[in-house]
Amino acid sequence: MRKRSNYKSPKAKGSGRRNPFPGDRQFVGALYRGLEILRCFRRTDGSLGNQELAKRSGLPKATVSRLTYTLSKLGYLVYSSDEGKYRMGVPVLGLGYTCLGGMKIREVMQPHMQEVAEYAGDGALVSLGARDDLTITYLACARSVGVISLQLSVGSRISLARSSIGRAYLAAARDEERESLMERMRAHYGEERWPSIRKGIMRSLQEVRTEGYCVNFGDWHPQINAVAVPFRPAHADAPVLAVNCGGPSYVLTAERLRKSLAPRLVEMVRRVASYTHMDTSA
Repeated sequence: MRKRSNYKSPKAKGSGRRNPFPGDRQFVGALYRGLEILRCFRRTDGSLGNQELAKRSGLPKATVSRLTYTLSKLGYLVYSSDEGKYRMGVPVLGLGYTCLGGMKIREVMQPHMQEVAEYAGDGALVSLGARDDLTITYLACARSVGVISLQLSVGSRISLARSSIGRAYLAAARDEERESLMERMRAHYGEERWPSIRKGIMRSLQEVRTEGYCVNFGDWHPQINAVAVPFRPAHADAPVLAVNCGGPSYVLTAERLRKSLAPRLVEMVRRVASYTHMDTSA
């Protein structure tokens, strides 16, 4: 019998989100909802009003209004009276850089990523990422010189379900976590889209098990190919990471990804992992 997950999927948009940990008396729902408001902002956003934030978060507008007011009083949001909208405040940036500063693996990984990016050439991007809800957030990036380059950098978020780096993460995640995430992604994408997305995920999981990497030919973007490798930190309590190399499909062809770049990326991760196992502070 298939093991059931304790995760409760969110309600439909506009009806508010459920407590993801029902029955946990230590979990502060108000704090969770406040953080969900901050997570609604995307890299490409300017300012957002309460109506848009309510739509993105699934929280009632009255709740959103109280949360945005509180967050603006604390400086995490900045209110524009001319627009009647909010933008991210400087304290959010401070939290992000504090997080990055505590990840020494970024410093260890960066020169190796740059080496792979330069080998790939012509605008290729090599990134280190970690899971953020149903996305992967880039923690470090290295790119080669090229006329065309992916407009992604540190802090960018891409799909957990449809990207190579997201699927590499899922391959390395614990079974219980992966099962919970699969249920959430199914609810997120809906019954019509989910079967094809699940098929791509399962194919990638098998590929990581057998080859050590997974490839993605247009699932995330029709003109982008990529290869990714999971990175399991030396510390059991450290988050699982993943590394990818992506770029225009006419540069990173399927043959080149499999025969040339995938082995290099696997070897890079193996080499860095050996360093971090020797230096437990990384």
